[in-house]
Amino acid sequence: MSEHTAHSGHGQGHGQGSHPGHGHGGGHQGTGHGGAHGGHQGAGHGGAHGHAHDTGDFDWDVMGPLLEQEAELSRPQYEGAARWIAALPTAPEVRRILDIGSGPGVVSCLLAEVFPDAEVVAVDGTPALLERARARAERLGLAGRVRTVHAELPQDIGSLDEADLVWAGNTLHHIGDQRAALAALAQRLRPGGTLALAEGGLTARHLPRDTGLGRPGLETRLEAVREGWFDEMRDALPGAVRETEDWSGLFRAVGLEAQGTRSFLLDLPAPLPEAALDRVVADFTRKREVFAERLDAQDIAALDRLTDPADPAGIRRRGDVFMLSVRTVHLGRRAPGTGPEGR
Repeated sequence: MSEHTAHSGHGQGHGQGSHPGHGHGGGHQGTGHGGAHGGHQGAGHGGAHGHAHDTGDFDWDVMGPLLEQEAELSRPQYEGAARWIAALPTAPEVRRILDIGSGPGVVSCLLAEVFPDAEVVAVDGTPALLERARARAERLGLAGRVRTVHAELPQDIGSLDEADLVWAGNTLHHIGDQRAALAALAQRLRPGGTLALAEGGLTARHLPRDTGLGRPGLETRLEAVREGWFDEMRDALPGAVRETEDWSGLFRAVGLEAQGTRSFLLDLPAPLPEAALDRVVADFTRKREVFAERLDAQDIAALDRLTDPADPAGIRRRGDVFMLSVRTVHLGRRAPGTGPEGR
């Protein structure tokens, strides 16, 4: 499960930059990797895993901690998905895990905890985030089982070691040809291995329908803007191919057995703790920056007040801010004794 983040029906998270979010050459629900990796829930892709399409636009000293914070808040979703996979009757003996688009390694380390006999390989295109992943593993006493690999996606997938579990959290939608990338990831599975794809879910919500600022329904309008932005982001990717997002059907198309789909809820009620409020303020600040040209003056004014720490109606001073999101995970399995094309 990556820390990159989600936009309803796509993935969770992109970050900031010309294509807000983490991208594969470097970067995750929210503001970057670490979205929590539901829908695209940040102003850009980003989530716990997520990558920036233009990594040069990111100050990773700033973005790295934000991505870690977002992934840590979303831990219940990631842990729920990991334990679901571990408890499946068809679950393989997991000795090696590839975390594709790992970001700062929050989910990589969680996977190492849930699968105590496994080596976890954190794969990302941003060296600064891989450095954070190594430091995190060291702090948690997992350095002996968590290692990092710098790789650009999708071109370097074929160079990765085979694994019993491949986790791709909100990563695939950053790649133009998703079917081809899915086929390449399937090739990395050992017989009986599982490919876990975190894509889709429901866009995160944080505020009541009527905030008392401007017109009611601000988050609904932001979601509509984000949908349009996401479509443009997808269309601009190199080699972009439109794909019906039937993930079970796509698993079968690349020779895997569809194992099932489950969604995982994050429900943090109001009043939120300080760390969660920090995350919400960062999310709305990013939306204000990225979507300014797509919003009317009334909605921009509402966002300005919501993100103002001194405003009595701002996020930090109101008592009705919550965090509610859904992340969806789809599983595909390589049949024992077969190659990824079913042979």
